[in-house]
Amino acid sequence: MRDNLGALNSRLQQEAGETIDENEIVNDMIRYADNYCNPRLYHIWAQNSGEAIDWYQDRLEEAGFELFFEGAKDAKPSLYKHWATGHIPSWPADTEFAGLSDVVNGKIVLGDYAESKGVEFRFNTPMVKLVQDESGAVTGAIAEGPDGYIKINASKGTVVCTGGYARNEDMLKALQPQTMDKYSLSIAIDGTTGDGIKACLWAGAHMDEVHTAMVFDRVAVKPDEFGGSDTVGSLFWMGSNPWLKVNLNGERFANEAAPYDYILNATLTQPHHTVVDIWDSDYEQYLEQFDIHGCARVNGAPTNMTLDAVKGLNQGLIDDGYIVVADTIEELAEGLGIPADALKATVERQNENFDAGVDPDFGKDTHRLSAIRTAPFYGVRTSGYMLCTLDGITINENFQAVNDGGEAIEGLYVTGVDSGSYYAHTYPNMSTGNCCGCSVTFARMIGKALAAK
Repeated sequence: MRDNLGALNSRLQQEAGETIDENEIVNDMIRYADNYCNPRLYHIWAQNSGEAIDWYQDRLEEAGFELFFEGAKDAKPSLYKHWATGHIPSWPADTEFAGLSDVVNGKIVLGDYAESKGVEFRFNTPMVKLVQDESGAVTGAIAEGPDGYIKINASKGTVVCTGGYARNEDMLKALQPQTMDKYSLSIAIDGTTGDGIKACLWAGAHMDEVHTAMVFDRVAVKPDEFGGSDTVGSLFWMGSNPWLKVNLNGERFANEAAPYDYILNATLTQPHHTVVDIWDSDYEQYLEQFDIHGCARVNGAPTNMTLDAVKGLNQGLIDDGYIVVADTIEELAEGLGIPADALKATVERQNENFDAGVDPDFGKDTHRLSAIRTAPFYGVRTSGYMLCTLDGITINENFQAVNDGGEAIEGLYVTGVDSGSYYAHTYPNMSTGNCCGCSVTFARMIGKALAAK
């Protein structure tokens, strides 16, 4: 389980009076995927995710925690529609933010519950291969445990859910080399090396034709560095906010209020795949004005990153030489290694657009414009961070892996980001928690179906 879980028609969503039209959000997701998807799977998520999240809310409350829903009924209209689908476990006030996954989403809640139902966990036991009978049906798996190889027989079905291949650079380079130029920090879970996807391919399964990753624009690199996986950056949380963003020539090149990886995609067309964020000392009022929702939001929801936490991160980046602070735009440009005349002209144009309340250059929403007038000024070269891969094994509406002919491989079920048929080119982050919500919904449906056999 992760922090944000996307769902439709949960109890909390209904209590908040938040209504999302199923066909409207499904068609928006299809548009994000350029139709490289199975639309029926979106409808299955829309019709079943509320029940899955309600069930999880019950388990959390039994363990003494709460589930928070971030509504957005008062959200300002924008070019990119936000879908209020995020559900976030709330943690006690004395819990460190970085310890959230250990304290709330780990063994305390679901692990203990699963063990009470007879589930046996075997750690340090990686799968080696799937086992098939003469007909090609999957009947179990071979794994390597602390005492050697073991065979696990599966009378009802085998579920593959090993987290994709974000930690396998060879697979990334082979399948989506452009992604390597988008990020300078990986927060992907250790062990997500594509083992599950490979095992399914060896069993005859088909894989998505379009290869995709979830990458967010929240990483700082130093003023003498470029973005891309050859550079190791540091977390810059407010990077996903629509600050003035320029290339290394000091020029704007995109609408900064676009979804997270749109800016990173646009950056691939710019010198050295690097973008520079610029803001001034009035940034706190702009953070409020921007009206950002989801995980990039600062304050406004009890489970979001707080302003004080963001200030602390930024101060660390200043101390470590990532963020440049200057009293003039010329000094800022010099510190960032970009042409002063060009940056000064871009800033002047930015201020004109802010005063006029319109962006004729790239069409950014009025409430997401910000001025650069109050010294000291701030700037940082930025890149992205990798969360996970999103392409996987093609599945049908029963979540079974299918072969090249679209036929189900009996006994083989795939979920999480090992499964495909859902995302392409980009992640629809405007639907908060979409990936995690889909994963837990489908996994629970598989479990219920197999338990009923």
